[in-house]
Amino acid sequence: MSEPIALLLLGGLWSGWCGLHSLLITRRARDYFVRRLGERFVWFRLAYNIFSLVTLIPVVLVHWRLQGPVLFAWSGYWQVARLVLFGAAGLLFYGGARAYDMGYFLGLKQVREYRAGRRPAPARLSREGVLGYVRHPWYTAGLLVIWTLGPVTAASLVAKVVLSGYLVIGAVLEERKLVAEFGEEYRQYQREVNMLLPWPRRK
Repeated sequence: MSEPIALLLLGGLWSGWCGLHSLLITRRARDYFVRRLGERFVWFRLAYNIFSLVTLIPVVLVHWRLQGPVLFAWSGYWQVARLVLFGAAGLLFYGGARAYDMGYFLGLKQVREYRAGRRPAPARLSREGVLGYVRHPWYTAGLLVIWTLGPVTAASLVAKVVLSGYLVIGAVLEERKLVAEFGEEYRQYQREVNMLLPWPRRK
């Protein structure tokens, strides 16, 4: 298999994984699974996270088999810039972990409340901590990690471009979902805080 065809195949695999990952959490897909699963839908988030991880493994294996010559390596002064950006990503991930409900994100909280016979609390819009500086800290951190992790090869460049597009599109789709859920409260939040670029809140 020639290198261009192999890279097209790799781009297709990454795009397919990203597309499936996004499709399963759309409102239409969610409504479908709610109808099909009923009360068992509380297991969906946990199953979704496990499914996403398992289906990522073959894509990563193909990716590593196609690594070619290095096109760009972080060295010299570039290494300093890389460490700064990597550190910023770490702070954003940490800030997001403190601001988000990690039990809910992983799908464990829904299962615990269901098994305890409790109904889940209604969603609340938070602007605390890092969320007062950027609306989607994990998306921003993900972009920083994608472009600072490892040297750039032909295969990694394909993955970086596809995953970056996936995160940006994912952030936009998440915005639509949050506007539908919180209405004017979220629109006000959009006017005050940037979507991906961390910056002090505008009054």
